[in-house]
Amino acid sequence: MAIRNRIPFWQLEAFPVLLLQLAVSLLLAVPATLLLDAVAGYSVVLGGCIAWLPNAWFVRKAFMYQGARSVTAVIQSFWSGLAGKMILTAVLFALAFVVVQPLNVAGLFAGFVLVQLTGAASLLLMKGF
Repeated sequence: MAIRNRIPFWQLEAFPVLLLQLAVSLLLAVPATLLLDAVAGYSVVLGGCIAWLPNAWFVRKAFMYQGARSVTAVIQSFWSGLAGKMILTAVLFALAFVVVQPLNVAGLFAGFVLVQLTGAASLLLMKGF
């Protein structure tokens, strides 16, 4: 029987990256609102949240176990986290297009892409390339 060593969510190494992504999502709304309008502002935040929430799901699921005795649990949680992330992203985009009116589509995708890039760039900077 495998010993499962659970790690609290806020103690995961990727947690600061999630906080940074959330901050970027909210901060991007300010120039979008000031330069364009309120619809662009909340569309950017919505796009950022569509990127952030599945990333938080993935981090929680994929990295909840550690240690050599938890290898099976680590692999299973990684794959379930990845599948959940993909499904959650698709569902959130579908909901955004169906429920949110009016919606600035360019702002939605800009927020999504910039939050995803923030996560990738911060991981590169943390590891020092």
